Amino acid sequence: MNLPIFKLEDYLATREFSAPYMFCASDMETHTMSELLAMADEECQQLWNTLDFRYTETTGHPLLRQDISQMYADSITSEHVLCFAGAEEGIFCAAQSLLTPEDHAIVAVPCYQSLAAIPGSLCETTPIHLHPENQWQLDVEEVKRRIRPNTKLILINYPHNPTGTLIDSATQHALVELARANDIYIFSDEVYRLLEVNDQDRLEPIANVYEKGLSLGVMSKSLGLPGLRIGWIATQEKAVLHQCSQMKHYLTICNSAPSEILSMMALRAREQILERNRQLMRTNLRQLEEFFESYADRFEWVRPQGGCTGFPELKMGGMTIDTFADQLLDQEGVVILPASVYDLESNHFRVSFGRSHMPEALSRFQRFVDGL
Repeated sequence: MNLPIFKLEDYLATREFSAPYMFCASDMETHTMSELLAMADEECQQLWNTLDFRYTETTGHPLLRQDISQMYADSITSEHVLCFAGAEEGIFCAAQSLLTPEDHAIVAVPCYQSLAAIPGSLCETTPIHLHPENQWQLDVEEVKRRIRPNTKLILINYPHNPTGTLIDSATQHALVELARANDIYIFSDEVYRLLEVNDQDRLEPIANVYEKGLSLGVMSKSLGLPGLRIGWIATQEKAVLHQCSQMKHYLTICNSAPSEILSMMALRAREQILERNRQLMRTNLRQLEEFFESYADRFEWVRPQGGCTGFPELKMGGMTIDTFADQLLDQEGVVILPASVYDLESNHFRVSFGRSHMPEALSRFQRFVDGL
């Protein structure tokens, strides 16, 4: 493998933990340990109080996998779930397990870099570019044109990071039928699922609707618990999960025992957590909408449909988004993500609306823009 520098993570590494305001965070507002423990049911409290620090099962705690499986259709049982140390490890293991140098993969971009870079290190890949003039929508006909006899895998992400767009169920169905007709796996990054702006727009997990679909989930994004480092893949193809578990033996081997129990507490209280997170997300999004409407001469904006990130474009001539981002950080302590971290030459940038300090970050952002 010959992986490039992870531009997004490299960019944030020097900013995220020192700047006062993360206006581009990819996760929702988190919880404290005491808050999470207060949500625990009796079984989880007992597991927590008697927990020791032995190795855990490579596949994940049986009760954790059972709790995860309940977020999917009846065809997905605990045996159809494999846990990882975060979503990143799941992406790595799936690509390594499915792809060989003789294969071909298709990936929708822009995306979280590993969705493209890891398959690209293993075989030839073809990007399907999403465009703002098309509301960042996926063109299934273009996907169809890009399929080759050796195409093995299609990688998608909805709700989409960084744009916040969704596809509708008809588009999802068309993509599944296309993959089925060509015997292609679909890897669907669904880490923002359950955080749709309108609940009725929620897609079915790809693992529910396609026998060769892999659904990626994680505690980090919609639930706002990235420090737990627990992710998973759900799929009807148990043989693929077995291959992924073999790859995991070379990586983390198993998950953190405390994190597994804490994740069970959160999953069992997920409706309480999600209700708070959706309310915060929607309140913040309304403020962002009002800002971009008021500053329409300086920014263009496609309103997000899900997740907690958006991807507006700076329209102020004579200034690149990289310069804008650097000056914003220096003057106001606010971090945004320029399009360059996504290998784009445009003046788009990622903003987020999932954290409680977003109104203050937006106020500082507005002050900076007014100063220009």
